[in-house]
Amino acid sequence: MTKSLLDPYAGNILVSGLGPIPAPEDAIRHLLYQPPALDSVAAIPPHIRLHYLMGVRDLHIPSLVERQLLQSVDLMVRQSYKLRDPRMASTWANISGESRSTGLVLPQAYAAAVEGISGVGKTQACQRSLMNFPKQTIWHESFPQMAGPTYQVVWLSVEVPPSGKSADLARALMESWDQATSGKRFKHWLAKEKIVDGMTALNEWRQVATGHFLGVLHLDEIQNLFKLGTLKQRTGRKGSSEAPELAIVEDQLLRWLLYLTNSGQITLLVSGTPDGIGALTKRLSTLERLNTAGYHAFEPFSEPMAPSFRKAFLPQLGKYQFVAKPIAVDDRLAQLIVELTGGIHRIIIALWVAAHRVAFERSADDLRLEDFTTAASTWLAPLAPAVAALRAKNEAQMGRYEDLVRRDTMFWRKFWNGAC
Repeated sequence: MTKSLLDPYAGNILVSGLGPIPAPEDAIRHLLYQPPALDSVAAIPPHIRLHYLMGVRDLHIPSLVERQLLQSVDLMVRQSYKLRDPRMASTWANISGESRSTGLVLPQAYAAAVEGISGVGKTQACQRSLMNFPKQTIWHESFPQMAGPTYQVVWLSVEVPPSGKSADLARALMESWDQATSGKRFKHWLAKEKIVDGMTALNEWRQVATGHFLGVLHLDEIQNLFKLGTLKQRTGRKGSSEAPELAIVEDQLLRWLLYLTNSGQITLLVSGTPDGIGALTKRLSTLERLNTAGYHAFEPFSEPMAPSFRKAFLPQLGKYQFVAKPIAVDDRLAQLIVELTGGIHRIIIALWVAAHRVAFERSADDLRLEDFTTAASTWLAPLAPAVAALRAKNEAQMGRYEDLVRRDTMFWRKFWNGAC
């Protein structure tokens, strides 16, 4: 096979710095992370072991959906650059907003959605997929149709501010842009104590991002665009399994996001909780856009014997036992962990750390099943009702704990800070 057939984007300067198209085995290697493990801990005091144990927080075993997400991100960035090739006159006409002839090929809208409750790894999966590209910002000494050098921003990732307001999102985007480019392009905006006209700020950011060929914009915590219903609204749905639709904070902000994809100039990746993604997809035009590059659902480990947990994740986690007499990584342990955590990745890791802390209080220097039960009823006690609701698949009960399940809270900060 000729080399040209292996490069569908040959000659496109925007694609040349993205590295090779990742093969499946390359994607696994990139996403996988196994922190160093100790061969023997018997001679190490427990209070020192605890600091080694904290490395387990970085353990990352990619799931099938995460590998698919990496491929989706890579695909939509390269494809969006294909129709924004700076060698083509149509690219510059589209950037400048000039009128286009009917024969011109227009950039296509690409977007993808990542859904999952907090703690299942969706944010980390998005970030790891973006970091598959060798560089976030690429410096070009020469560039088509330009007299001097310029830079290209491959990706930008920001969290939608809790307020859900355009002014706050504009500030987040501008701060992230200046940080990624090590520049001060938006210094005049960021110097303001408060951005009053959010939409004007967003449109200026969009013009800059378009002119520097932003490959993909990742918006995390997309549910923050919407107003969370009251506890009564979330739990008082007698006879109905559907949650009440969330109201948008600023209608014009949603229209602005739709314009990004409609114009075809900026590819969009959104991630968030089921209520936020659901609120987006209930709007037909948004649903059509999000389907262009795929919908990726991240789920907890619902069954202890599921291969993704029992054969892939748990055996790897089991290597990080910082006791002289490790516990057997068997079906009983798998059953107990899923029962106590609801199969949520972040809670599994928290339980693993907490169980060790319980074990360190003994002189036997071993890890036991009852250590996990004790840890769940003490260190992780605030999570028990939410985990029970999740295990029971009770929508009304889960609604009561929506704030806890959606994002990190002070509970997690206190837990991890107390671990050291």
